[in-house]
Amino acid sequence: MNTEQLRILAILISLSLGACGGGGGQRTPNVGSGVWAVSYWERRSRFTMKKTLIWGAVLLGVLSSGCGGDGGGGDGGAAALAAGAGLGAAGGGGGAYTLGGTVTGLVGGGLTLINNGGDNLEVDANGAFTFRTAIGAGDAYSVTINIQPNSPVQACTVSNGEGSVTGANITTVVVDCARFAFVANSGSNNISAYLIDNTSGALTAVAGSPFATGANPSAVTIDPNGQFAYVANAGSNNVSAYTINTTTGALTAIAGSPFAAGANPSAVTFDPSGQFVYVPNAGSNNVSVYTINYSAFIGTIGALTAIAGSPFAAGSDPAVISFSSGVGEEFAYVANAGSNNVSAYTLNLTTGALTAIAGSPFAAGTNPSVITFNTTSSGEFAYVANQNSNDVSAYSVDATTGALTAIAGSPFAAGTNPSVVNLIFNGTGVFAYVANRNSNNVSAYSVDATTGALTAIAGSPFAAGANPSGIALDYFGTEEIRIRREYWLEQCLSVCGQHDHRCAHGHGGQSVCDWHWPR
Repeated sequence: MNTEQLRILAILISLSLGACGGGGGQRTPNVGSGVWAVSYWERRSRFTMKKTLIWGAVLLGVLSSGCGGDGGGGDGGAAALAAGAGLGAAGGGGGAYTLGGTVTGLVGGGLTLINNGGDNLEVDANGAFTFRTAIGAGDAYSVTINIQPNSPVQACTVSNGEGSVTGANITTVVVDCARFAFVANSGSNNISAYLIDNTSGALTAVAGSPFATGANPSAVTIDPNGQFAYVANAGSNNVSAYTINTTTGALTAIAGSPFAAGANPSAVTFDPSGQFVYVPNAGSNNVSVYTINYSAFIGTIGALTAIAGSPFAAGSDPAVISFSSGVGEEFAYVANAGSNNVSAYTLNLTTGALTAIAGSPFAAGTNPSVITFNTTSSGEFAYVANQNSNDVSAYSVDATTGALTAIAGSPFAAGTNPSVVNLIFNGTGVFAYVANRNSNNVSAYSVDATTGALTAIAGSPFAAGANPSGIALDYFGTEEIRIRREYWLEQCLSVCGQHDHRCAHGHGGQSVCDWHWPR
């Protein structure tokens, strides 16, 4: 209870005692239930201003009921109790301030927002929205997507969705349902930007596209909040950064961009928290790590700042960095194409720093590409396609140390020059797919949930066009999302217990029970 709450409570009690009088004999105040109610809320750290007023009025009534003997004193207590009930009723949803914001890019219906896990709001049009339940000064709010739009299917994101009320209505929550595509053009040193038609899937060039980058951009990545785009420029050894106009898709260079990297940066990746940016540098055999600034009070929003100790050593010719959650730890991995192994690190969740784990680097096949993870009830497994030995290395991941151990049967045969391993869950099991660039086909496998082993499915490999380089799997179907969420919850509960509250966080929370969905 803060000082202001105590002051108000003291005033209410003083008013109660001042109202004593009249009547005959004295009665002993019955304060037991009022004191119990106060301690009940305090034990749960939920003693807000509204509850202070309510219970203060209740105490006023209880104390007054003991003053003044048999006459009017009891009536004063009843009036105060009624006042307490009135304050509770007046609180309604929790206070006098509204919570809302703006929706952009919504095409159809089915979008439902939720605040603090319990206040739902259906939204069927672009523009302003306001939750029906008010909130009080100092109360926290957390707006998330409860149900994604389904007619047509869209993937909306929330920004500015968390905070506390500071004495004014909240109108700054942004829900963005527009979908944009960005393509790095290595030969012309720019990025093409497109608006995706949510009905037909057609691409329409964004006004101002293409947008200039550094030399030989190799990859473009969007931050987890959908606010910024970052491009690794392999030829100019830096990273270009842009703000994304969430209505039009236009890109605007962030002040200070481009930001220095190592030699020949290959990709940009965010850690699971979205606080840090990782850029493997293929030419200097290391990984640059940056913080991303989300606050205008600190500096330029979206700007990158190298952390202490960056860059961190890797093997020869590192590619894309990937992450995996362990027991109380977060791990990072990068396949080193030139040294035929995988570097593994523990990730400092506070600073973003990387520390090589015992046994790193771990042997792979020839010219490994990108490491992919799959979590089952039996543990976590990792897969990496080896482009020159034409196979897939598979490992079990130690949940405590992050160490990799080759599983029985690894490596598993693939086609010629395989690329990245892609995983998808179909409701009953997980399947893996690998595009084979030089044999012009796709290898397909079922994944053993207990051992992590790969078994080629009937008909594999499947014919493709000339030089297939990758596979993109569709995760946007509502049934697919529902099945995957149910599977995630089942796996979480099986490991962490039937009543573990962390399993309710869903995909994206940060705890030992927050499993990775198969990707």
